[in-house]
Amino acid sequence: MRILVIGGGGREHAIVLALSRDPSVTALACAPGNAGTAALAETYGVDVAKPAEVAALATKWQADLVVFGPETPLVAGAADAVRAAGIACFGPSKAAARIEGSKAFAKDVMLAAGVPTAHSEVVDNPAKLDAALAQFGPTWVVKDDGLAAGKGVLVTGDFDAARAHALKLLDGGHPVLLESFLDGPEASLFCLVDGTTVVPLLPAQDFKRVGDGDAGPNTGGMGAYAPLPWAPEDLVETVVRTVVQPTVDELARRGTPFSGLLYAGLALTSSGPQVIEFNCRFGDPETQAVLALLHTPLASLFNAVARGELAAQPPLEWEPGAAVTVVVAAEGYPGRPRVDDVIQGGDAQGILHSGTRRREDGAVLSAGGRVLSVVATGPDLAAAREEAYRRVAGVHLPGSHYRTDIALRAVHGEIAIPTA
Repeated sequence: MRILVIGGGGREHAIVLALSRDPSVTALACAPGNAGTAALAETYGVDVAKPAEVAALATKWQADLVVFGPETPLVAGAADAVRAAGIACFGPSKAAARIEGSKAFAKDVMLAAGVPTAHSEVVDNPAKLDAALAQFGPTWVVKDDGLAAGKGVLVTGDFDAARAHALKLLDGGHPVLLESFLDGPEASLFCLVDGTTVVPLLPAQDFKRVGDGDAGPNTGGMGAYAPLPWAPEDLVETVVRTVVQPTVDELARRGTPFSGLLYAGLALTSSGPQVIEFNCRFGDPETQAVLALLHTPLASLFNAVARGELAAQPPLEWEPGAAVTVVVAAEGYPGRPRVDDVIQGGDAQGILHSGTRRREDGAVLSAGGRVLSVVATGPDLAAAREEAYRRVAGVHLPGSHYRTDIALRAVHGEIAIPTA
């Protein structure tokens, strides 16, 4: 099977690495890729935001299957263009990708499906902002209604900060979504979906804030771990039954069936799991941890989803133990990152590339904000965490930074779901 992966981050490196180990994959390409994926797959330049360009590449390369990593091409309709070219595709249509592309649309779907989520209100006019903010708090959750790469959300107890963030979004022409604050720890659950059937992967937890102790602004994600030793045994079953399957059924009812990877971002509250957001693709950096533990060949799963045959697949097989991912970010991230620094140790075991490129002389340079994802597995979470940070110590990137507390509270048994 010839598989083309669209994207160029750590998530895509993890996907390419898993596919490269699958004997059913006869040829592998990644576009635009990075210095890490280039060691495993053919690399092609493409503007992922242009559906026709993506479909043209898939046709020229004679792909049997196209796998989408990031949300931007999906929201733009690239999966529709690939399917129109007669090529199988892992990724939802433009209409179904609105579940991530518009938070207001996602809220409407959840309301119709009876999915538990925070109370919310969309504000599209600054004149209505103060009255709307008064209906929320004392902790305010202010979100960009569209795509913002994980950086469009502010959670704050400061009314003035909430108002300023909302005004900034509105001034930029972006509607604002205000939400009530949900108590309890957060979790991510990825589910393979072929329009009707739902197959969940392992639950994970990621770390959005840039600094230790969840300090500083939101990022695209600074680390993750899987599975969740503190979660109840029935968590996955409960989330599929009360959240994911009703959402999939509602999208199908609307004539926009979802096919691909549906990602539920959850708050595990005192009244049960509630949805913070849906994404229409694998999350980064949770993917790096989850796929490190998947034993079932990935290509067969992607192909089954693309062809509507997920129900016929055998149960997923997982490696025992746990996985931890630590993101190494460039100086300045999540603001303007410093780039073009030489990375040392970036080719070691467990190092997945995100924002990197290879210079003509062979040196690997930083080329983005989140530069590397350092991944390790172990018989338990503590062992996986220790090995991940041992590998981080072997990487050198001038001015870089990373969180030192990924999975630490889980290892110490300090995470618990609040009781009613």
